[in-house]
Amino acid sequence: MPSPIPMLTDPPGWKPPKKTVSAMVTLALVSFLAALDSTILVTILPVIAHELDGSTIDSFWAGTSYLLSSAVSQPVIAMLAQLFGSRALLVSCVFMFAVGSVICGLARSFTPLLVGRFSQGVGGGGMITLVQTIFADLVPLRQRPRWFSLVLATWAAGSVIGPFVGSALAERASFRWVFWINLPLCGIALALVPLCINSMNPRISFREAFLRIDWIGGLLFIASITSVLVGLSWGGVQFPWISKWTLLPILVGTVGILVTNVWEHNFTQHPLLHISLFRSSSMVLAQGCAFLQGLILLCTLYYIPFYFASVRLRPPIQSSICILPLSCSLLPGSAVVSQLISHTGLYQWAIWSGWLVTTLGAGLLLLLGSHSTPAVWVTIFIIFGLGNGALLSAINFSIQAIANPGDAGRAASMYTFFRSLGMAVGVAVGGNVFQNMMAHHLRDSALSKEIARDAEAYIQVLRKMSDTNPVKRDILDAYLGGFHGVFFVLLGSSAVGLVIGPFIKRYSMDRVTGGFGAGN
Repeated sequence: MPSPIPMLTDPPGWKPPKKTVSAMVTLALVSFLAALDSTILVTILPVIAHELDGSTIDSFWAGTSYLLSSAVSQPVIAMLAQLFGSRALLVSCVFMFAVGSVICGLARSFTPLLVGRFSQGVGGGGMITLVQTIFADLVPLRQRPRWFSLVLATWAAGSVIGPFVGSALAERASFRWVFWINLPLCGIALALVPLCINSMNPRISFREAFLRIDWIGGLLFIASITSVLVGLSWGGVQFPWISKWTLLPILVGTVGILVTNVWEHNFTQHPLLHISLFRSSSMVLAQGCAFLQGLILLCTLYYIPFYFASVRLRPPIQSSICILPLSCSLLPGSAVVSQLISHTGLYQWAIWSGWLVTTLGAGLLLLLGSHSTPAVWVTIFIIFGLGNGALLSAINFSIQAIANPGDAGRAASMYTFFRSLGMAVGVAVGGNVFQNMMAHHLRDSALSKEIARDAEAYIQVLRKMSDTNPVKRDILDAYLGGFHGVFFVLLGSSAVGLVIGPFIKRYSMDRVTGGFGAGN
């Protein structure tokens, strides 16, 4: 279908100048830093819980708080970037991330640790969304997939090697090094950003920019999304699903989201959420695909290492190594698809084929058992990684192609928001499904369902039990039942993406689009 957007051809033979290349490398480093911390605690949460004398719930929130604060902060930071400039906001976000890392590294209990993780999440979320919007200013749309593959590769690498880095540092030094390792990277980023990213001089005074901030919309949005995510996290874990403590936050948050939309559409001149971005059905479907892909990928990165640590009783480092086939296919899948999209100017084929391969991989995850051979799980992970790699590129650039000229930066920031929101929901829903399914299997074996509530810590108990003990086998089967519940969630989510993906229409990529102010 021809694009309804006016065509503005990219500069012929466009090549990035040296300053732009240096900016791309800087953005890739920032993306790696943010992605690394989204998964680095996956395999060492039991270690942290033991060291800080915390519960399973505490360790759950140590991981989830980063994802939650990262997701809800992104639209607010994108709005501030329009007013104060992307470079200034990027420096502020890297600094906030570094401060959070210091707080976590010094923490002697879970309260300061959660404060530090929240600070890291806000900084990391800002880094992710600003990388997208700055890149939209640097590179013409048709050339963007080719060059953005560098950022996608570092983001995917950070997400996938995070568990390995975390387990290696915790096992050979201390879990605190998981946070200290961020500081030199933050230092390099703080030095490179002012040097390599051009500043946008605000066209209005600081006072006028401050008054333009949609404070009411920002507060409504953050409170509403947080309320929904907290309710989803509590359901079936801390409180029953039918408990008022589960249903009330979800209900209040849902109403708050509706009120936010009314406010943004009718009562503010400078909205936080640009509703006009979603007037196209293709944009709605593409952002929905971003949400689903974030849910699927991070849920997998969280629970596959947990599967090896529990069902297969592998030590943390081995559990992390076992997921490397996923990264070895995720990165090439993303890079190859990016180059093909840039060469052909077409992205629809990559969306539907990416969902097809991802759905196949999610279905094959159900074959994982107590004695699956390496040949089986390596093959499954490669298939799953190739599909997700294709989607990482295809969904991102389809959203920027669908957006009107001048809105590419805003559309890209909304893409990172929905992907990050999917990550937070994926971990929360995956945790609920895992614990409830595991508890169901434990009850069938006449075992205490409390084992499911303390599933990560109980792995240490299992390691001490004799292999001939029938109770051990029943508990391991219950773990496996919990993981199969998570895999069914992944399969269902992939199937939804497979259904809606083909309805995303074709828009031309042969036009110049921009973000909102970071340009080189």
